[in-house]
Amino acid sequence: MTLPNGFHLANREFFAREVLNVAPEILGCILQRTDDDGIVTIRITEVEAYAGERDPGAHAYRGQTNRNKTMFGPAGHLYCYFTYGMHHSLNLVAGQPGQPYGCLIRAGDVMGGAAIARSRRESKPRKVPLPSSSLARGPGCVAQTFGATLANDGDDLFGGQWKFFVPDDGLVLPHRTGPRVGVSGPGGNAMNFPWRYWLADAASVSTYKPGRP
Repeated sequence: MTLPNGFHLANREFFAREVLNVAPEILGCILQRTDDDGIVTIRITEVEAYAGERDPGAHAYRGQTNRNKTMFGPAGHLYCYFTYGMHHSLNLVAGQPGQPYGCLIRAGDVMGGAAIARSRRESKPRKVPLPSSSLARGPGCVAQTFGATLANDGDDLFGGQWKFFVPDDGLVLPHRTGPRVGVSGPGGNAMNFPWRYWLADAASVSTYKPGRP
């Protein structure tokens, strides 16, 4: 295990809380995976909260399915899904068992394992190398940086390949909020669901796009 300076391992109680409290506190925290390729570490710069039965933008709004069942389990697990027929996305499960709440990791700064991350992101030939700020910019890029697939759905952050670190000072970083990216219908209402949180000074934060009707 590689322990970043100024950080310590989180405990499960960090995630076993109201998701709207957990999500902004995830900003600036570190998610790390160790696998056969090595260790990749990102500092989270953008996240979205999803609140199950009270959130029309959430996968679990209409109840449990085989796809979203991880969301209904204990906090501190990964909910990984495949979307748009193109890429995977990673969510950190929050709340209590039976509450299908989670935080979608939208972007981060690669702090360690940049060569591994780049080889994964540039697996297809490119004319121009990706800037470092784009390695984990967008949820699909985050998952690709970690080499995450549906096989990682249900992984535990507190045992196995994954680790989650929080700052020693425990301070919530200054951030901005707004509507979630690509969410249409009532869940995309900026007034009722300003549940996207991001660090304003981070170049890795993704571009906002409204949901299609």
